[in-house]
Amino acid sequence: MKENLTIVKVGGAVVEDEAQLSQLLKDFSAIEGRKVLVHGGGRKATKVAETLGIESKMVGGRRITDADMLSVVTMVYGGLVNKNLVARLQANGVNALGLTGADMDVIRSHKRPLKDGIDFGFVGDVDRADGQMLSRLIEEGVTPVMAPLTHDGQGNILNTNADTIASETAKALASYYDVTLIFSFEKKGVLRNPDDDDSVIPFITRADFIKYKADGTISGGMLPKIENALAAIDAGVSRVIITLATALDGHSGTIIQ
Repeated sequence: MKENLTIVKVGGAVVEDEAQLSQLLKDFSAIEGRKVLVHGGGRKATKVAETLGIESKMVGGRRITDADMLSVVTMVYGGLVNKNLVARLQANGVNALGLTGADMDVIRSHKRPLKDGIDFGFVGDVDRADGQMLSRLIEEGVTPVMAPLTHDGQGNILNTNADTIASETAKALASYYDVTLIFSFEKKGVLRNPDDDDSVIPFITRADFIKYKADGTISGGMLPKIENALAAIDAGVSRVIITLATALDGHSGTIIQ
């Protein structure tokens, strides 16, 4: 029987909100057993880029990453956000280790090719995640804290969607553990009406997703989140939940089936 493993992905809006972040780190630290934290930081990156006079461009909820923006996200994701989270988890009694995909070659990717004529720049699409290496760390009592950066094996860092990092990490570890993947953010779940915080869709199947995407119920940054959630389920992850950052118990939010 596989041991339980909880993977929590925390979005950039929560990272930016001190009250929400403090509560999330407290709740995450209280999760029993093996665990992994995956973080975003897009809002922080956008703010830092703005102060440096670098324009942020998004297409379909995904960031266009030119050379200047790559420098920003490497600093913000791999440094500022990641190490602050690690330090705060240590203060909460969690033996955390900050990682990018380049560290120990845990997540390798390739530069995204042109898609529908769009050049995403230095953005990585994941080729593989090393579940064996991550499981070794976890079995040594380490809690990995994963930044949304990967590498191509040729010396290049690539910006990679944090939801994808969470999904690929969960998929790679599903052979070793009974994995629960929680996408935590500032809303109660996937909303039918973005202006109504109580309009949570309790369950979403692939067929539901196709319908909601077509009629516009689900759009923007929620699209890659659910795509990654469905990919995780297809690859053997036991449970995927999209929920409020203060609801890590898994008893509320949207369950992906």
